[in-house]
Order: sequence, then structure tokens, then C-alpha cells
Amino acid sequence: MKTVAIQGIKGAYHEIAAREYFRERGENEIEIFPCNKFKDVLLAVKKDPALIGIMAIENTIAGSLLQNYELIRESDLVVVGEQKIRISHCLAVLPSDDLETITEVHSHPIALMQCEEYLNTLSSVKIVEEEDTALSAKQIAESQQKGHAAICSKYAAEWYGLNILEKGIETNKRNFTRFLLLSNRWRAEELAPDSENNKVSIVFTLPHTEGSLSKVLSIFSFYDVNLTKIQSLPILGREWEYLFYVDLTFKNLLRYKQSLEAIRPLTKDLKILGEYKENNVKG
Repeated sequence: MKTVAIQGIKGAYHEIAAREYFRERGENEIEIFPCNKFKDVLLAVKKDPALIGIMAIENTIAGSLLQNYELIRESDLVVVGEQKIRISHCLAVLPSDDLETITEVHSHPIALMQCEEYLNTLSSVKIVEEEDTALSAKQIAESQQKGHAAICSKYAAEWYGLNILEKGIETNKRNFTRFLLLSNRWRAEELAPDSENNKVSIVFTLPHTEGSLSKVLSIFSFYDVNLTKIQSLPILGREWEYLFYVDLTFKNLLRYKQSLEAIRPLTKDLKILGEYKENNVKG
């Protein structure tokens, strides 16, 4: 049985993503190792090689989680997989409450933002930001906070014994989050065998010269390597210089390897964060 380190507690979307990832691979049972912060996930995996970490990296509405790019690069862990899930929020309360008795709604700031249109339909309700969607549900259930509602996943509401008043309250129904699976380097081949891999995440810097990025992208195009994501981050202490985080998909392993060798002379500090199997979005 796999044990997965997540940011958050039981019922968090990180747990849902981890369960979906391994369910698709025929493993219906996993154990969850809760962590308070994203950096704690990476530290836990580095400390215990038996653990696998999962970390949100981008959302179709909120955008990229920039700090997580840096955490992964600095951790020396390997990306061994990805999972994309649709984020669907519900409004959950104690069994004794209903829409008319709600005085406060608690959730993570991003979840509250994603449900803003629905929240505007609730009159005279106080909005309270919390650290986590699942934590909001847990606190209401354990403290029996009457009149308080949580915006959380259906899974979290059911786990903590709350009554679901409304489902699918997010404004944008095409709300997806992409998660990355991470492991110690020596487990990478076990978890992401070369024969299955068709995607890679890399990071590099470029000289501050005209056309440096376009030259690299032209090489990828020549070798039929598809760019699916590019994210730049400024390098602290080096004004106007950037790290480029790039996701690529490929059909031919040899041509992909050749493309990397071709760009090496044009880049600095090129690092392969992980090679893995692409996960297609499911509606």
C-alpha cells in the first residue's frame, strides 16, 4: 500500500487527487500522511523514502502556484506523475442547520473566490477565511458550530458528517487543478518507468541576449517536442534574469533526448525535474 504525503488534512483536495491517481493505476487503497505546509510535504518525502508526495502546481482559474515551482526545484525530489482533477465545491453544515440558519461561511480564500457568485446570493452572511477547505469542515463538525457553513469537497463533508445543502457552487464549472507526484530519486524508475513516459518538466536559465528563448523553442519544434507550459520566475539577486520552468510532451523518446542535448549549449543550469506519463483532463 502506498503512503502519500499531502498538504492539508483528511478530505483535502490533495487527498482526492492522490486517490484518483492511484485508483487509475489499480491501487484502490492508499494511506495519507498529512502535512501543514507544502515544504513539509517535501521534507517528509526526503526523510522517509517510502513516502510519495503530491503537490498542487496550477489551477485553471487561480493560475500557477509559483512558490511550489521553487520548492520542487530546490528539493532534489523527482516528479514521477501528474493528476488533474475537477474542483467542485459544496456548501456543508451541521445536520441541524439549513440555508436560513447560516450566519458564517468558512473556507480557504481561493475556494471562497471561486464561489463568489453563489456567496452573493446569501444575504447577511459573514465570510471567514481559513487555512484549508477540509479543515473548515472538520472544525465545524468537531466544535458543533451551529450557524456555520463550510465550502469544501463532497468527500470532506461526508467524512466529517456534515449535511450538504448545495453542490457545484463554484462559479466556473471548468475549474481544474493540476497536481504533481514526487518521490526520492531512486524510486523514479519504479514509479515512472521509461516505457510509459511521454512528458517532462525541466527548468533552466538563459543568457540575457536577444532571441535566446526563441532559439530554444525552435529546437523543441524541430524535434517534434510539444511545449505545453512555460512559466518564468525572477532569480533573486540577479536583476532581469529568470528561471524558465517548461513542460514538454513527446512521442519519440530518442528525439526528445536529442532535443535536450541540442539546447544544453544554449542554456544554463538545465535540470530535469522529472519524466512521467501525461494525465489528460477528465470532465
